[in-house]
Amino acid sequence: MTVVDGHGEENILETAVLMEIEKLRRTSLAAMRQQYREVFGEETRCRHREHLFRRIAWRLQALAEGDLTERARERAREIARDADLRIIAPREFFTVEGAPVRTTRKESSRPADCRLPLPGTLLTRDWKGRTLLVEVLPDGFRFENRRYPSLSAAALAATGTRWNGLAFFGLTGRGRKEQRSAQE
Repeated sequence: MTVVDGHGEENILETAVLMEIEKLRRTSLAAMRQQYREVFGEETRCRHREHLFRRIAWRLQALAEGDLTERARERAREIARDADLRIIAPREFFTVEGAPVRTTRKESSRPADCRLPLPGTLLTRDWKGRTLLVEVLPDGFRFENRRYPSLSAAALAATGTRWNGLAFFGLTGRGRKEQRSAQE
């Protein structure tokens, strides 16, 4: 088998390395982890066959054909040193006169769900001969003078069964379309 590098020159991988890679493809996970230990000189916690196969195959080829040049290694070290690996700014990074500035409102941690009606609305549902009434509150729901954090919790209290509260009270897309067509 021949491998062509970026300049069009052909390098022939040693047959022994190719045979080793083919043998590796058919080995068990335990044998692959043992091979990793032998090739890299350290244990692995990985149990992903494809990942281990690729790492070991690359290492076998690198050992047979030669590894990165020292110049390439040094360039990689430079890139790693210059990389800004932090993705999220530190909590107290923005201060004015020593006091931290809050960039978001603390009032509500979650935005209002656009599928819910406005606070004060009464949701009704006929359930086993009973009419269930749930009031929408600014920060939850009220059923039989008890407050619930979610519509699903109110539906569970009303029926004793877990429900998607939006679906139970007809607030999902399909229920709304049927209600609109019935009203027209």
